[in-house]
Amino acid sequence: MSDAYAFDFTAIDGSPLPLSTFKGKAVLVVNTASKCGLTPQYDGLEKLYTDYKDKGLVVLGVPCNQFAGQEPGTEAEIKEFCDVRFHVDFPMTSKVDVKDDSRHPFYAWAQDQLGEAAVPVWNFHKILIGPHGEALAAFGPRTDPLDPSIIAAVEQAV
Repeated sequence: MSDAYAFDFTAIDGSPLPLSTFKGKAVLVVNTASKCGLTPQYDGLEKLYTDYKDKGLVVLGVPCNQFAGQEPGTEAEIKEFCDVRFHVDFPMTSKVDVKDDSRHPFYAWAQDQLGEAAVPVWNFHKILIGPHGEALAAFGPRTDPLDPSIIAAVEQAV
């Protein structure tokens, strides 16, 4: 597949969420978890989204329970946690796998495009997709959403 728009997720509310919905925008895809030491990154992700959404950025949260079982809840529980604790306004998908043979096909594509840097090694791994659906960059879990490297990549992409 040539670009990210070929992939579909399911939104956290159960409705279809094709990545093609975001054509023309940069998308920061982040695998998330509610019970992780990095969970406070939701604050930075929400600020990044708020600061750049009018310029063409979408942050897409992708809950995943593959790292130490740190996202054990249902979609409804995850959504409530994100709403109440972090006032998350950016779109979220249903819970998916992001690594190994069971991974969502988007993550296999991202690895094909960006190499091992695109393979999540923990929660809050970030993959930046450009406005034409191209894979631009990957950022490790410990890279804060407001890190200058992410801000620079987002500003170049939007």
